[in-house]
Amino acid sequence: MTVPEGGSTPADNPPADDPARGSWPQSRPAPAGPVPVLSRSAHDRSHLARALPDPTGGRPVRVLTVDERRAVPVEEADGGPRLVWEERPELPEGAIYLGEADGVPYAALRGDRRLSVGGRPVDSWAGLREVGADLGDLDAGLLAQAIGILEWHERHRFSPLSGAATTIERAGWVQRDPETGAELFPRTDPAVIMLVHDGGDRCVLGRQAVWPPGRFSILAGFVEPGESAEGAVAREVAEEVGLRVRDIRYVGSQPWPFPQSLMLGFTARLEGDPTLRLDPTEIEEARWFTRDELRSGTGPQVLPPAVSIARHIIDRWVDGELS
Repeated sequence: MTVPEGGSTPADNPPADDPARGSWPQSRPAPAGPVPVLSRSAHDRSHLARALPDPTGGRPVRVLTVDERRAVPVEEADGGPRLVWEERPELPEGAIYLGEADGVPYAALRGDRRLSVGGRPVDSWAGLREVGADLGDLDAGLLAQAIGILEWHERHRFSPLSGAATTIERAGWVQRDPETGAELFPRTDPAVIMLVHDGGDRCVLGRQAVWPPGRFSILAGFVEPGESAEGAVAREVAEEVGLRVRDIRYVGSQPWPFPQSLMLGFTARLEGDPTLRLDPTEIEEARWFTRDELRSGTGPQVLPPAVSIARHIIDRWVDGELS
C-alpha cells in the first residue's frame, strides 16, 4: 500500500454526518501530564502485610465489589466520579487485600450488581475503560490493581504443573499447588505500544479489522521470549506495516489488566522507505497522518480513549513533547 506523501486523503476520513460512519463515542484527549492515567497511584500496596494472618491489622476495611463484567459501583460527585466502597468490620472471606492509604485498608471482592452498596446509592456500574481517566489517583490506582489481580484469579484456578485446583494464600497474592507445593504468583505480560513518526510532521496509525471503520491507533504487540522491549518495537513495526525504525525511545508504561498486560510505550523514527506494507492478519488499514490532521480532527474519526497510553502518546506527540 502506497500512502500519499502529505498524509491521508479525504476519502480515508468520511465526514461526521456520513450515515456510513454510524454513531461514534466521544474521543476526548487524555488528561495532561507526563504519566499515563492508569499509572497513577496514591496507596501503599503493603506487600509485607500480605503474609500476616490478618493484613488489615484488625481495622475496618473498605471493600470494592467487582462484577463478572469487570464493572464496579460508581457515584457522581461534584469533583467527578468516585468508586463506592463498602465499609466492612473485617476482611471478608475471598476478598483480596489491595493495601492501604491514610491508615485505611482496601480490598476487592467479586460480587453481583446492586442498587446500593453499604447503604450508599450507586449511580452506575462502570468499567475501568469508562471511568478510569476521570477518577482520582487513589481510586484509579486501586481499581487497576483490583481488576488485574481478580482477572488473574479467574484465569488461573488450576496449577499449570499438576492440574490440581490451587489454594489461595497471602491475602490473595499467592496460589499454591497442593500436590507439588509450588507457589504461583500473579503474572504480567509485557507488551510494547509505539508511535512511529518520520522525524517531521507525520506518524503512522493503523486499525484492526475488528474495530469500526474510522477508528485508528498506534501500533502494538507482545514481547516475545528472549526479546528486549526495543527489539519487540522494531520487530512488530516491521511485521505489521513493513517499516524499518531507529531512535526507539521509551515514553512510559501503563497497566492494562484486560486481562494481564503491562504496556510499555515508545516512539520510533522511520528509517528509509515510508511505503506501508501491511500484514493483513494483523492490520486492516494503516495510514500516515499529519499533526495538523490529528490536532484539527480532520484525520481519524475516532482515536483511542483518554484512559489508554495510546492516546497519552498521541496527544504528547501532537503537542510536540515527544520526538
